[in-house]
Amino acid sequence: SASVRLPKTRQALVPSDSQHPLAAQPEPAPVAAPLSLPVRDRRSTLSSSTTSSAAAAALFRSTLSPPASRSASPASSIIARSPARSMTAGSVFGGSGSGGAAAADPGHPLSLLLRSFVPHIAIHASEDVDRLVGEKGFAGGLWELLRPFGERVQGRVTIRDSNGGARAWEDFAVRFVRFGEGLEEPEALGGSVVLNGQAGGKGAGTGKRPDPIAQVETVVERHLRFAEEAYVASAASPPGTPTRQGLDVDATSPYYALYLRRLLSGIPLACHETFAHPVACVMAISSRNTAPIEALQKLYKETSQGERRPPPWVDGDYLRYYVLVHDEENGDITKSMALFDQMKRNFGLHCHLLRLRSTQSAETDDDSIPLPRSDWMTAAEELADIEESERREDFEDPTRYIFESDATAIRTFVREMVTQSVIPTMERNISLWNDQVASRRRGISGRFMSLSKRWAFGGSSRSSSGGTSGSSSNFDSLGFYRADSPEAIMRRLADFAFMLRDWKLAMSTYELLRSDFQNDKAWKYHAAANEMAALALLIMPPNMSSKTRIETISQMLEQAFYSYHTRCNSLYGAVRCIVLALELLRMRGGSGVDEAVRWGIRVLESKLLGSVGDALLKERLAICYASKQGVGSQAWGSRRRKSALWSVLAAEAWISQGKYVQAEKCLNEARTMYALLPGECGVQNFAGASDFLAQLNERLRAGLGIDMVSEGEQAQEGQGEPELLVDEESETLGTKRSRRASLIGTAGGGAGLETAPLNDTTSARLPDDEGATSPDDGFG
Repeated sequence: SASVRLPKTRQALVPSDSQHPLAAQPEPAPVAAPLSLPVRDRRSTLSSSTTSSAAAAALFRSTLSPPASRSASPASSIIARSPARSMTAGSVFGGSGSGGAAAADPGHPLSLLLRSFVPHIAIHASEDVDRLVGEKGFAGGLWELLRPFGERVQGRVTIRDSNGGARAWEDFAVRFVRFGEGLEEPEALGGSVVLNGQAGGKGAGTGKRPDPIAQVETVVERHLRFAEEAYVASAASPPGTPTRQGLDVDATSPYYALYLRRLLSGIPLACHETFAHPVACVMAISSRNTAPIEALQKLYKETSQGERRPPPWVDGDYLRYYVLVHDEENGDITKSMALFDQMKRNFGLHCHLLRLRSTQSAETDDDSIPLPRSDWMTAAEELADIEESERREDFEDPTRYIFESDATAIRTFVREMVTQSVIPTMERNISLWNDQVASRRRGISGRFMSLSKRWAFGGSSRSSSGGTSGSSSNFDSLGFYRADSPEAIMRRLADFAFMLRDWKLAMSTYELLRSDFQNDKAWKYHAAANEMAALALLIMPPNMSSKTRIETISQMLEQAFYSYHTRCNSLYGAVRCIVLALELLRMRGGSGVDEAVRWGIRVLESKLLGSVGDALLKERLAICYASKQGVGSQAWGSRRRKSALWSVLAAEAWISQGKYVQAEKCLNEARTMYALLPGECGVQNFAGASDFLAQLNERLRAGLGIDMVSEGEQAQEGQGEPELLVDEESETLGTKRSRRASLIGTAGGGAGLETAPLNDTTSARLPDDEGATSPDDGFG
């Protein structure tokens, strides 16, 4: 039989947090012997992708073992890994709403939201810097080296809100991006795409990005496919793998977390929101440069003039941070210090001397540490890596190693830049814009000006065909507000406040912008303002009744979804808005759970997602209903039956895609929920539902046995029945819930799915064996 051999665990598939350079380094784990994994199905042979090297398998480590939770991937059972390290952070809800579990789990949707809407820092380095970093093994240059360090700034970061109050955060992050990348051109009001400030013809493809939803779907599907192949490669599924589990209400599914992370990592540099606009730009030269001051001046001109200058909707007055990269092995530190002093005299105090070794670190070096791949790479980047690993047989492990001294220097540089330059600059801008622009809009004169814009007192009337107002509107006919307009400044103010977690100021500013954008019929701006206003209101501690709060949020979400989906045809914006709101509503509990499911159903009915997103969302709706707590011993008000229904629908969706491991997990959860219902309310009283579940069980049993077998092998060896692993279980229930015989086992005539995740696994006899019995599957 075929087997998969994994390398020794210095570059094994460990969770990224456990070897993150920002965390304290643990004691090295003992090297495990290579594992030889026999094939589960006696008749099948593994596909070529299953027998691929462990170097290619390293691309899928993000779904192998979710941090701070139990294993939720069958592949994780064959991978040697270190214990997960939890990430500590304060409660975002200020003592109400969600607890600390959200911030302690990096895969939690709230943690993903907080780490996605963060300040973006552009990297613009000279050629000599990129050559120096390339010698260290980083082909992407300085940006590739710095990016993992920005995903968690070392130590506590203190931020002051608009009222002067200070709060320390331990999970603050920034996003390093390449200068000028990720640009999304706006569409002019006539439907044309704006290119470099000029309106092009309709359908101008150069301004359109590839569909981000489709790319995210493809990436998650590749992870799921890898898990299915790893399941087939395993000799036996030990207790604790998804085939013995239901859905985990407390820990987020690694595939759903990956879906959210790739969705949120694709925030474009667009005109209607400023989260991806650069807050600062790192301009770097090295000690090898023969004309360093002139090189820095050239980099500055490239960021403000010429072809690479920002478009008119991006504020060009962002922080410039000057970095001198010193070559520790070949450079003269005395000359570098003198040059650094000259830089501070010419360019100010926003400078840093970064001392790095120029040689490449090897795995065998004593002071080398692994640099993990970025958790926030875009779906297009990850998809390109996966396709390359499938195309090349000699694909190398993407893990890179750096010297510990380099890691310490970069950590210090990132922390100093963020705490001493980036955040103080953002706080000053917030104070300035709030005093000079937003405060005028909140007063009586500002409200009168808003009314005058709405009714065009003394000005030209609004054009019914073009959708633009008269001279009182700042909305350009090319489809954007210029960076110096009051609306654009207030949008930056709100986004800066949101990134610095001043939810109250952000919410009040978004509220002002909603009416302005609606009056100007700037529908994409209007959708984005409603989206962020709803999210900020959900994150804020409740200051109104639950019913009023839900109604207010529902109106905002309705306007955002309609504008994104119908008026602007922005599927990415519509999906992001509803998925994030769904998670925050679920965390609120009570009536928020039902509201979250209602919006989830709205997305499903609109068919905005692909097949993978559809199944993941159905799983999530089952968890939403399962998380609603009932009252009393009978749990009145809980949604167990509805949770079981959505688990069954998710299982059906997974089976139709051939993802049988995920389908089995969903059916396990449905069985658990049905078992919690009183005897007279079980599913056995509904003939149609019982038959449907029996059919799903049969398809699942068949799929788990022949999923990875080629069609030719099925034709040659189709008479045999695959071997299944089934747990036998005996369960004693209380007098109010008697144990009921399974309808799936009876109707299907074969081994059902077990319910005990703690018992040892035993092989079930095949249905055609003499004396075979059907174990109780737990439904009913």
